[in-house]
Amino acid sequence: MDWMDASPAGGFAEPVQSSTLSMPSIQSMSSILSVSLHGGVRVGPRLPFHTHARAAGLVLPCLQRGGAAAGGHAMPRNSSRPSMTRRGFLAAAGAVCAAGLAARAADAPRRPNVIVIYTDDQGCIDAGCYGAKDLATPNLDALAARGVRFTQFYAPSSVCSPSRAGLLTGRFPLRAGVPGNVGEKDGLPPGEVTMAEMFRAAGYATAHVGKWHLGHTPETMPNGQGFDHSFGHMVGCIDNYSHFFYWQGPNRHDLYRNGQEVFLNGRFFPDLMVEEASGFLEAHRDAPFFLYFAMNTPHYPYQGDPEWLEKYRKDGVPYPRDLYAAFVSTLDARIGRLLDKVAELGLTQDTIVVFQSDNGHSVEERAHFGGGNAGPYRGAKFSFFEGGIRVPAIISWPGRLPEGAVRGQTGHGCDWLPTLAELCGVDPPGVPLDGRSLVPVLQDPAAPTPHDALHWQTGTGAKAQWAVRRGDWKLIGNPVDIVNPKSLTKNDALFLANLADDPSESRNLAADHPETVRELLALHEAWVAETGTRADT
Repeated sequence: MDWMDASPAGGFAEPVQSSTLSMPSIQSMSSILSVSLHGGVRVGPRLPFHTHARAAGLVLPCLQRGGAAAGGHAMPRNSSRPSMTRRGFLAAAGAVCAAGLAARAADAPRRPNVIVIYTDDQGCIDAGCYGAKDLATPNLDALAARGVRFTQFYAPSSVCSPSRAGLLTGRFPLRAGVPGNVGEKDGLPPGEVTMAEMFRAAGYATAHVGKWHLGHTPETMPNGQGFDHSFGHMVGCIDNYSHFFYWQGPNRHDLYRNGQEVFLNGRFFPDLMVEEASGFLEAHRDAPFFLYFAMNTPHYPYQGDPEWLEKYRKDGVPYPRDLYAAFVSTLDARIGRLLDKVAELGLTQDTIVVFQSDNGHSVEERAHFGGGNAGPYRGAKFSFFEGGIRVPAIISWPGRLPEGAVRGQTGHGCDWLPTLAELCGVDPPGVPLDGRSLVPVLQDPAAPTPHDALHWQTGTGAKAQWAVRRGDWKLIGNPVDIVNPKSLTKNDALFLANLADDPSESRNLAADHPETVRELLALHEAWVAETGTRADT
């Protein structure tokens, strides 16, 4: 299927003081933790975590607005402040799990393992299953053949850090407190509840392997954000052999295991990732695990396997596409090795695999001004045109989800957290989520998209680039076209496109549809008012 088919139709929770905790009986805990599963998917209504806790006699101030005493009013769902703090969520979930797991272990079905594979700067159509004819991705193609492939899936942002924040929290990056790439002293706010914390609260072993780019301080590094184990680099990119960051300020080494610097000079980082992940899988093969496999490929520097580079040059693939293609095939081979390990351990049927790119391909100088392919879509990394945010995305769970299926409904990187929570039968964080479960879409090709509107923004202030999509209409404010910057004029400060009629966003329809512009602008402004001023809790 070619691209024309892609139509637009470390720290553990602090202990709870005994004066605030009334422990329920094992019998009531058993009833709480009992999960009705059909094919691994929860059926029937899901009660929020605080409902379970109260039903069991669990009394926690964090479950009430502002820590008020019993009888206080719950905060509205659409509030920008989380209705349950991260500390409260972890403490409450930990107390529930500790009391009930032993009683349920004998008869509860094993929850599925989860592996989330997040690639870096992989273009919209840069996989064989997405129509690429000049590069080979046999392992991604095989994953799509045994899963569900999305043709209209969006990254949370057009750049690294906010995209990862959206994935891990299920919240639009502006709400999650990461509107742009993080630096030395900032990062994902510790008050956010991550996917790792959600799974760890449900008894999963959790690991991060690969790129982080969400903070450099102990509380913002992976071990401080819910990961039991972490191995990788903290900044945006490294040389894959020396593991040095060369691109800003003094050159510095950047390779860490559980917060401690490690030196593995000369070892190819993607190979180290597979080795580290394989060790984690072996150690936790007998109980549910969550692995965040955050690849730093095909982000520059392009350092693909020599045999792939030789092949593409022999095939006549032009520069810099040859460098990029070799790196994409290199990442595909490492994905294959990781999934081979899953199969070797006999865990394929018990493991959900999610694959997604963090944003569109790069045309930066350090990326040789290109190499990736957005197909029919305008823009690239850093842009909210489709080429910067429409990404390849696949989910597979053999025997439980459809295989070889394609979905054209709109999906979003923030959707993975609630989707995985539902598939695994775990409670999502008790905070407002922007992601929506895709389970209905996975189960039924005719199901509607779960989103009324989608929002993006990088940076803050009047000059921040932003976008909103509702239905087929998409409005971009302060648009950026990094591929062809001269294509935009001062008259394009608000750029309106109808993606059904013009998926390439070649013409600005703002002057022709002023009422649509006003409606979408009002929608964006209301969203910013709700989420833009964030209070850590």
